[in-house]
Amino acid sequence: MPKPTPVTPDAPTRIRTPLLTQEWLDLAFVHWAVEPDSVAGLLPRGTVPDTHDGVTYVGLVAFRMHRVGWLRLPGVPYLGTFPETNVRLYSVDAHGRRGVVFRSMDAARLIPVVMGRVGFRLPYLWSRMTVRTAGDTVTYTSSRRWPGPRGAYSRISVRPGERIEEPTELEHFLTARWGMHNAFFGGPEQLAYLPNQHPRWPLYRAELITCEENLVTAGGLPAPSTAPVSILYSPGVPVRLGRPARPAGIPTP
Repeated sequence: MPKPTPVTPDAPTRIRTPLLTQEWLDLAFVHWAVEPDSVAGLLPRGTVPDTHDGVTYVGLVAFRMHRVGWLRLPGVPYLGTFPETNVRLYSVDAHGRRGVVFRSMDAARLIPVVMGRVGFRLPYLWSRMTVRTAGDTVTYTSSRRWPGPRGAYSRISVRPGERIEEPTELEHFLTARWGMHNAFFGGPEQLAYLPNQHPRWPLYRAELITCEENLVTAGGLPAPSTAPVSILYSPGVPVRLGRPARPAGIPTP
């Protein structure tokens, strides 16, 4: 694998004609450090774990998806607006492009779940979900419905704190991810890279009040054995997604 491209807080490319538009709102980022070898086998062929100071990360990201729209059409208010919670890993491909790999994507609307699974081969799962704000605390809940495993759930509560004026290198590494790796076409050897573009993240430090979940283990990962190393909150950003580009990597034996 070549040297990864630099981590940049701003999108490296502009997406002039988006495939999809949407907003990601009220995000909680919870991250655990893991050894790269422990997750390498869960990444698509043609990618390896992306690391910061020799360590990679498992991310649990809860948020509100808002008004998903196709191309330049207005976003859909009901079907395109729903809570979502993702379990993700960090990847780099044979072109040095950094991205994320989703192990699960729980969402509260069945039709977008089916479209994501069938149209994009993404691991979307239908769940009962809520995002509620009470005072200075935001709570995200999910309970999986289909296709399973049934009983997969999460309850995350965070209390946002002060605005981060100068994020650390690690905070940029965990949040400034300008694409995803996935086998969008055909079999697992058909790896592709789907870019995104959005303004620089407004980030806040956050206190983790509650984190009860088994989504990480349901995604095939070891259960976290230590406290999270990073807890962040963001009010959100508008997002443009480009078209998948392939090949994103060179298959390895």
